[in-house]
Amino acid sequence: MTIQAIIFDVDGTLADTEDAHRTAFNQAFAESHLDWNWDVALYDKLLKVTGGKERIKYFVSDFLPGYNKPENFEDFVKHLHKVKTAHYTAMLADGHIPLRPGIRQLINEAHAAGITLAIATTTSPENVAGLLAVGLGKDWQNYFASIGCGDIVPQKKPAPDIYNWVLQQTGLAPQDCIALEDSSNGLRSSLAAGIKTYITTNPYTRNQDFTGAAAVFDDLSDLDRFYRISGLALPKSGISV
Repeated sequence: MTIQAIIFDVDGTLADTEDAHRTAFNQAFAESHLDWNWDVALYDKLLKVTGGKERIKYFVSDFLPGYNKPENFEDFVKHLHKVKTAHYTAMLADGHIPLRPGIRQLINEAHAAGITLAIATTTSPENVAGLLAVGLGKDWQNYFASIGCGDIVPQKKPAPDIYNWVLQQTGLAPQDCIALEDSSNGLRSSLAAGIKTYITTNPYTRNQDFTGAAAVFDDLSDLDRFYRISGLALPKSGISV
């Protein structure tokens, strides 16, 4: 198979973002005068659900028995998530969330070799832009032929909707692509779209079930090994991270 495209997840894949998300949620709760606090153990459970607004709803429904929802609960959740996003993007802008090892080099080398690059994530457009503007520079969008994120599709991962959307946008067939994911939900999403998928784990996902993945890596610090296993033959850009 000649790989024509790489489709990237964002949170946990391009950067170790999950603990920053957790911190931003807690800041939003405090700012909104809520006595909620998501510690690491609880957040690990909440990551079962993709999407920030969906995660808040899951927390309320499954972890707050007897909670009296406000009348305008949907608006309440949207506002809370908006406050959380502001805290998270501030952390990004301050450079507190670098790209994971090998990611910038992979993007540069694949882009230089004419490989189509795309993003398929459940995180918000603001989060994607904040992370990649710092990690890749202000022209980061020029690297990607398609940027699928946020609420652009009706169902989030593990549904395949976001990957199907990206495939439609790029005009590529699933068999011409590979995906990079970090979680079981992400893997199920990409596999359901028919895309061969490689996993890079992080502390929140390393014990998840990755049955069906083409290979599982701790990270991409040994990029040559990833190239050999995936079949990517890319010229060196001279850029390393």
